Amino acid sequence: MKGLKGLKGLKGEQGMYLGVDCGTQSTKVVIVDAERGTILGEGSRAHQLIEGDGGRREQSVDDWLAALRGAFADALAEAGIDARAIRAIGVSGQQHGMVALDARGEPVYPAKLWCDTETALHNEHLIEALGGRQGCLDKLGLLLQTGYTASKVAWLRDTHPEAYRRIDSLLLPHDYLNFWLTGERVTECGDASGTGYFDTRRRAWHHEAFKVVAPELDPNTMLPRLIDSSEPVGRVRAEVARELGLSDDVLVASGGGDNMMAAIGTGNIAPGLVTMSLGTSGTVCAYAEEPVIDAQGMVANFCASSGGWLPLVCTMNVTSATTRVRELFGFDVATFGERVAAAPVGAEGVMVLPFFNGERVPPLPHASASFVGLTSVNTSADNLCRAVVEGATYGMRYGLELLGPLADRVSEIRLVGGGAKSPVWRQIVADVLGVEVVCPRLTEAAALGAAIQAAWCDARQRGGGESLATLCQRLVSLDADTRARPRSEAATRYDERYLGYRQALAERYDVPA
Repeated sequence: MKGLKGLKGLKGEQGMYLGVDCGTQSTKVVIVDAERGTILGEGSRAHQLIEGDGGRREQSVDDWLAALRGAFADALAEAGIDARAIRAIGVSGQQHGMVALDARGEPVYPAKLWCDTETALHNEHLIEALGGRQGCLDKLGLLLQTGYTASKVAWLRDTHPEAYRRIDSLLLPHDYLNFWLTGERVTECGDASGTGYFDTRRRAWHHEAFKVVAPELDPNTMLPRLIDSSEPVGRVRAEVARELGLSDDVLVASGGGDNMMAAIGTGNIAPGLVTMSLGTSGTVCAYAEEPVIDAQGMVANFCASSGGWLPLVCTMNVTSATTRVRELFGFDVATFGERVAAAPVGAEGVMVLPFFNGERVPPLPHASASFVGLTSVNTSADNLCRAVVEGATYGMRYGLELLGPLADRVSEIRLVGGGAKSPVWRQIVADVLGVEVVCPRLTEAAALGAAIQAAWCDARQRGGGESLATLCQRLVSLDADTRARPRSEAATRYDERYLGYRQALAERYDVPA
């Protein structure tokens, strides 16, 4: 059988790959021609977020499916191809979400998301039960965080016991979409790393930890089967294939968490690169060939979905924070960017601790947002807009510094996510971090990474020899027009402001400066 090099990749002929990214705000879809290294079509549909007091943030899985259908139709129309040309599908999903299904495959409760902080106390109790910080590191290779799946399961057990008793399997968001596509309940090590009951060093479920989380549930039957990132989940079900117009033999790759897929989608599959995402949350990650265990527990020792590890730091307030301020003033995205650009570096002394959703790094799940340094002179829409962008970016610098040696010699950061589309924000990132930044041509890196992984999986199944690195080289291209270089005067000013940010954290939350 032929590998990818044997595919013609012409419109209407098989050889196309579909990448899906189910994020917090929307589902994105891309269709790629892996042989020619081209993006043929893109689509996106929004999700509804269910919010409540105490940090509750949930979604309906039906919204995910509706968004996938709509985004796929849009991408297909733009690509101008027959759906039967699609050979394989890869799915990326927001990490950590709890999708608890009953024996019929129906959710017993809405999907509880990574940004839900309602389970903070449950997380604290689980950390204690696992032996504290050191016990977590010894058992799992990372410290439990409120956003992880474990505390959500414990919360459901305590608050909705009837629903908890009906659980037949526990999946993550990307696992659920794969389940809908194939009927198979499986996962892979990258996404499983963020559950809180997975040993990230051994790449295996930690049954004893799971028993602490859910003592009544049997991990042997409740947890999805683990497969390698290069393995397929299965084939698309006949019913779904008919609905989407696909052929009857479409492969579904393992897929993975959005951070793992974004790493692939930016070519971050070997040492020396750093990927930073300015999405709803903010993430910064770098590939490592060995586990990276952080004694403080703020660096997550996740497995990569390309082999190796992907140590990652996540902050919870990036575009979610800027959107709050933008909507407060009633600005559209373009106007918001103009207002940010109109304010000077440092926003005339206004600083924002943008913890609208609590915070993961530093670990402040109960924190709230603060506007610091406001006076009768500097309180303006321009300054407040710039200050919230700067505050979110200070959090990214905090995270980058935690990566230590992996980031010490970085000369370029590959920037993705919604915030990366803003020229003024890219320049602020370059100035605050003192490092050049550049975006891939396709900023929906997680969807692209999922499509690349699908092509890799399909090539292996067909006996082809193309490596993941070769596919990344062909499909991941950088947009030179987005490159931003640090400006010395602005960088010096931001060094001063960042020290002020650290001091504000120390004064308000006892976070070491």
